[in-house]
Amino acid sequence: MAVAAILRAFALALGQMRDKRFLRVLLLGVGLTLALLVAACAGWLWLVQALVGPEIYLPFFGKVSWLSDLLSGASLLLMLILSSFLMVPVASLITSFFLEDVAQAVEARHYPEAAATGSPGLLDSLRDTLGFLGVLLAANLLAVLLYLVFMPFALLIFWGLNGFLLGREYFTLAAARHVGRPEAKRLRRKHFLTLWGAGILMAAPLSLPLVNLFIPVLGAAVFTHLFQTIRPPRGPSAGTYQDRAR
Repeated sequence: MAVAAILRAFALALGQMRDKRFLRVLLLGVGLTLALLVAACAGWLWLVQALVGPEIYLPFFGKVSWLSDLLSGASLLLMLILSSFLMVPVASLITSFFLEDVAQAVEARHYPEAAATGSPGLLDSLRDTLGFLGVLLAANLLAVLLYLVFMPFALLIFWGLNGFLLGREYFTLAAARHVGRPEAKRLRRKHFLTLWGAGILMAAPLSLPLVNLFIPVLGAAVFTHLFQTIRPPRGPSAGTYQDRAR
């Protein structure tokens, strides 16, 4: 049952990846990320030029005018290298603000009778997104020790850890829109292994360049399908996204 539900969710999500609403969210995330990284590079180069100036006096050399060019070139190269590592987390952060559109697209196509009872506001989205990003970064930094100690199993540890975190986050995102966060957490605990298994399948492509940029959109779609599969019968007790554990 669990395996069939996971495979069905992935098949339906992949089948909808060419949906205009999916592509819009993906392009917004990647486009805004590139704009942010370009702006960061330009700002850094401006700062280097402002601090060094066109000329600088060095002992034994006197005035030199090529140092700022050298520093600017080295800084640009460093920023480009850092950008290659920052692209995915920054894109995921930005894309996450638009994942509500992905969930709505999935439900409009496959579950037209399923109406969400609430959606996150800007502050809720910002808090949840930054909180998840912080947990993701902190957990992976701590996991570096495990990678070094158990090097032959480093990839399995990476998949297992990130699969758990991704499954936890994206299911909560999908479920809380309908039943509120307290019920979403209860369902998350009840279907722990199913969500972890789906999360591992999401974590596996994270190390593939370009492919990993699709993961936030794919995750929102997959876990929307999973929630609709395992959701409890709808009733008057369902909460809204803004409901918090009390």
